Amino acid sequence: MTTTDRIKSSFEAQSMMETLGARLISAGDGHCVIEAPILPGSQQQHGFGHAGLTFAIGDNAAGYAALSVMPQDHEVLTSEIKINLLAPAKGNLLIARGKVVKPGRRLVVVTSEVFARTGDEEKLIALMQGTMVPVQA
Repeated sequence: MTTTDRIKSSFEAQSMMETLGARLISAGDGHCVIEAPILPGSQQQHGFGHAGLTFAIGDNAAGYAALSVMPQDHEVLTSEIKINLLAPAKGNLLIARGKVVKPGRRLVVVTSEVFARTGDEEKLIALMQGTMVPVQA
């Protein structure tokens, strides 16, 4: 199974991503992009996308970026991840772009940037940095 197929299969098994309407756009070579619409069920009280939506897709983008550099017999789990919310998630769609900063056998340092899109305009709304732990599958 290719890395892309493995990540796609794993993503499709996540009921949380399905609930949020998220889509895996691309993954491989230490990068991953995930998009999710800001649906009525994922808004906070002011009508912006909820921080939980931002965090969920940012964490997944970082995790799948990490998985893309792992051997076939490994998975990854989030050990810790920090989020800086920079602006309200105002728009129609959120885009999380995850990448590997430093791969390792015991720890993989990752980041994600999450953008809110309205039409053709994107605005950076969150920065994330974390650590993924490789585990035997």
